[in-house]
Amino acid sequence: MRLRRKRAQVRAYRKHFSLKPVANRTGKIASGDILLFSTMRDELIRLPYFMEYYRKLGVSHFLIVDNDSTDGGREYLAEQPDVSVWTTKAGYKRSRYGVDWLNWLQSKYGHEHWTLVVDPDELFVYPFCDTRPIRALTDWLDVSQVRSFGAMLLDMYPKGRLNSETYVSGQDPIEIASWFDPGNYQIEKNKSYWNLWIQGGPRARMFFADQPKKAPALNKIPLVRWDRRFTYVSSTHTLLPRGLNLTYDEWGGEKASGVLLHAKFLNTFSDKAEEELARRQHYSASAEYRVYAENLQSNPDLWCKWSEKYINWRQLEILGLMSKGNWA
Repeated sequence: MRLRRKRAQVRAYRKHFSLKPVANRTGKIASGDILLFSTMRDELIRLPYFMEYYRKLGVSHFLIVDNDSTDGGREYLAEQPDVSVWTTKAGYKRSRYGVDWLNWLQSKYGHEHWTLVVDPDELFVYPFCDTRPIRALTDWLDVSQVRSFGAMLLDMYPKGRLNSETYVSGQDPIEIASWFDPGNYQIEKNKSYWNLWIQGGPRARMFFADQPKKAPALNKIPLVRWDRRFTYVSSTHTLLPRGLNLTYDEWGGEKASGVLLHAKFLNTFSDKAEEELARRQHYSASAEYRVYAENLQSNPDLWCKWSEKYINWRQLEILGLMSKGNWA
């Protein structure tokens, strides 16, 4: 495992040479700032709400890798006073789907900071997030001597066909994609890395019903008190050293955990799926997007009679999808 970690760090160092700074404001980062890292491409329509949401949570600085956007997103980010942005034309796949780029930026700028790694369609929800800023959570984790915080990816979707409502830039996407599957999840423990592997939800139900083991992973560890010795191995699913993956109680109790509301399924998704299928920059020659493209031709309705409408984090805790643990 130590050798795998060193290899990942060497890869990150080599891949960082493809990153070109567009706006580097990292000199503004102060000790104790909470930092957000993300890789994105052509996500301008999502950026206004994404930035507003995480600023309100208490993120101090955004460090973004733009993978050759053509929609003006890079220029939008460069104008934001709390954003540092790098751009690259290098292949997303060859950087291990952006992991190498962000590992490098986290090692350089995130050391001894709490770092949050999310995609532009993910909204982080944690216990008491409606009344407490993210610093309250990280302060409690510090006192508890916990360095990593897990969150389940919860696929959100509208009631009705995906193109029945048009998403408008700046809008909360959960106003449209406000439904989720309360059950239908399978959990296994990865014996090598010790993390939990979660699959299921609407994507398994609708797109991978015949091959549920090929459904996307829903387990993530997005929030980490970073150390330059750490490295992500597979997106934010897996970390090294592997002790960071123990974000659950091995003895049957509950550790505090969160949820990432995954607002992928808007009217913009069909075009995005076609683009990513053509680019072939995702895992297994974009096999996941091939399934999406084939099924989206019928403009499916992901809603079913078991769907739940999202209310707040307490609802998710009652359903067993997240926990406040012993944080009161």
